[in-house]
Amino acid sequence: MAATKKAATKKAPAKANDVKDVLRALEAKADPQFSHDMSERYGIVVKKAWGVRMANILAIAKTCGTDHALAAALWKSGWYEARLLASMVEDPALVTPAQMDAWVKDFDNWGVVDTVCFKLWDQTPYAWAKIEKWSKSKDEWVKRAGVVLYACVCLHDKESSDAKFLKPLPLIEKAATDERNFVKKGVSWALRSLGGKKSPKLRAAARDVARRLAASDVAAERWVGKDVLRGLKPS
Repeated sequence: MAATKKAATKKAPAKANDVKDVLRALEAKADPQFSHDMSERYGIVVKKAWGVRMANILAIAKTCGTDHALAAALWKSGWYEARLLASMVEDPALVTPAQMDAWVKDFDNWGVVDTVCFKLWDQTPYAWAKIEKWSKSKDEWVKRAGVVLYACVCLHDKESSDAKFLKPLPLIEKAATDERNFVKKGVSWALRSLGGKKSPKLRAAARDVARRLAASDVAAERWVGKDVLRGLKPS
């Protein structure tokens, strides 16, 4: 997927955004009940969060346009919603591998992991290298980032060859041995996303991995395999 696609379809703001104004706009949409639900219902536990619903974050993102400096400032603020917004206003053409490595170290919940991968990183030319690197990490959130980034490129990349999608597959399968909840759920998403590709070869590969995992003696692998098979359309 071209790294400039998002930048080409999103108009730059007429003037530089003031991060303080944007943070105030986010805080104004705070919802105490949703803040409670984030941790109690959705398992998103963070130190700094207002409880802003995604629809409101997306609406604010539209007013900001594409703004690399704003994205950096929002991320630095440490607020959960600001970091989600950072992934929406960042220019994928300006993302660097070093920036990705810096942000991934700050990951502490599945919500920010999935949003950054889905909204931004799968549009960069570095996604494939980070999948390979991060899916081998011992850190729970870094490892989830690796497998979820694979899910996102499977969903959004319509141009890469079958071989490119198949190369990281052994790493994704190996990650299924991890019994941590957010890792194994990420692996399931990755395999289901591969199984949803148009290519018969990729669909078959996803199903083959799922069947092996479902027959495993390892509980985490068995859970992933069965979850994937339930989510795949009949072949």
